[in-house]
Amino acid sequence: MNDKNDIDVKKNAAALTLKNVSFSYKNTRVITDFSLSVAPGSFTTLLGASGCGKTTLLKLISGFLEPDSGEILIDGRNVCGNPSEKRNVGMVFQDYALFPHLTVAQNIMYGLKLLPREKGVTRSQFSEMNNALVHQTARILGLEGLLERYPNELSGGQQQRVALGRSLVLKPGVLLMDEPLSSLDAKLRAQVRDELREIQQKLKITTVYVTHDQEEALSLSDYVAVINKGTLLQCAAPEEMYFKPRDAFTAGFTGSANFILSPEDGASLVIRPEWTTLEASPQEFSENNAVSSAGKPGFALYGTVAARSFFGTSVRYKIRLSGSDKFFISSVPALSDPSFSTGSLVKITVLHSWKLPSA
Repeated sequence: MNDKNDIDVKKNAAALTLKNVSFSYKNTRVITDFSLSVAPGSFTTLLGASGCGKTTLLKLISGFLEPDSGEILIDGRNVCGNPSEKRNVGMVFQDYALFPHLTVAQNIMYGLKLLPREKGVTRSQFSEMNNALVHQTARILGLEGLLERYPNELSGGQQQRVALGRSLVLKPGVLLMDEPLSSLDAKLRAQVRDELREIQQKLKITTVYVTHDQEEALSLSDYVAVINKGTLLQCAAPEEMYFKPRDAFTAGFTGSANFILSPEDGASLVIRPEWTTLEASPQEFSENNAVSSAGKPGFALYGTVAARSFFGTSVRYKIRLSGSDKFFISSVPALSDPSFSTGSLVKITVLHSWKLPSA
């Protein structure tokens, strides 16, 4: 199959670079001096709270907005000032934006019909090529048996795949996805998330994905970029982001985190709830004895159980540290839960901690 009739987007995967991009809306700075490099074929997620600038960045990349300053490069070419259709990007919206009066096949075909016919290609040949691309895209996405259905006859996950297919059929260099799973229930969201990752890895299309869900970001991505108030705080592989966050905001936004000061040097230590074990403590400790050998594997904290919450696979304890009004969260596997009741005195053994870099 030749390139014109081939949905193999590996050949089209583009590098994306943002250099010192800034953007303001009604005299309010939304994006500040933002720089990011996305490798061809990689999956990069923009993670942050609502209103932090994630969707604005997608609009800047796609050409729906223009930056006040900086450059946006796709395969080394500055696309600022170019209209959306000239940027070689595809977009999957939060609400999918499917046409309810068109079938699955017609929805996927929609963008192809807007493309000009190349010189020497007849109308019949053009239609045949487009039909072949639609069927190939449907086969990749598992939609072959649904091409004659309408959007209201599809599940949420199937609608999401149709929206994805409508972008993929155009063979974009960069695929942009704006919280495409947010309208799905928890079980379906997990299923579609796995399918999406499988499709992206198979096609190796350069993908920039937006979400405020840290679990979604960590499980889907090659790289996660944490954003706060329009500023990039850290971009790293999920494991590095989780185990070695650069600052307190990133540590807290990529998962539950406890923060304590090391008595050795006053540095801030990050301790994830699951980096601990719990056992009964025979006596209460004073504030001075609440932390023992902080920063080293196996150091201990002591406190009183304030609350216990069951989450199915794990049990989470909220513990008031002895001699303090601070609370510490510890999580243990449900099958090995010691089942402490409220008011129990416990010893928290910290198996791992991460010292935040100095500001």
